[in-house]
Amino acid sequence: MLTRLLATAAFALVSVSACAQVGVEPYQAGTQYFLIDPPQPTSTGDKVEVVEVFSYACIHCAHFEPQVQAWKQKMPAQVAFTYMPAVFNPSWETFARAYYAGEVLGIADKAHQDLFDGVHVRRDVRNLEDIAKIYTKYGKTEQQFLDATKSFGVEMKINRAKQIIPRYGVDGTPSVIVAGKYRVTGGSAGGMEKVFDVVNFLIAKEIAAKKPAVAATPAKS
Repeated sequence: MLTRLLATAAFALVSVSACAQVGVEPYQAGTQYFLIDPPQPTSTGDKVEVVEVFSYACIHCAHFEPQVQAWKQKMPAQVAFTYMPAVFNPSWETFARAYYAGEVLGIADKAHQDLFDGVHVRRDVRNLEDIAKIYTKYGKTEQQFLDATKSFGVEMKINRAKQIIPRYGVDGTPSVIVAGKYRVTGGSAGGMEKVFDVVNFLIAKEIAAKKPAVAATPAKS
């Protein structure tokens, strides 16, 4: 834990100090990332919230997922990551319900890659009943899953996603939202492989902003 904290501190210090030395930030708002105006509330307390807006129906999200998993293994301790399924149309809402039902049942992370594979590799996922069969591999019955998709908790999550994703300015997936303030896409970053370079920069910016200002030492008379 100490090693991770030290690494996180170094991450923030190097990223921000390097920008200060050259006087110009390496990534610019409106180019490599977009400002969200107004900023949206987060739900991660003192941690910097990072949200991937995605869909199981999106092949680009499926291709991006290995990068997400690799980044999550080394993300700073001050960061909290979460997925938010996009609800752009009725078929995407089906996948959003599937994700949130898995979240309610406590198995969303376990089944995550399996659902991507079901849609894009095995091609055996067409509806909630097909998804229910996948969830049985993770200790839940088909009926438990189907009931969860219609639960109050899932309805609340679906409604929140429908409200906040347009406020993020998201018009395609995958998109990564940092601290409710910044939106990064593969197009803005210059390629999907560069998304987390920009995300890391924005995280460092947020971590630095959260540090209390050091009071100036009064001069001796």
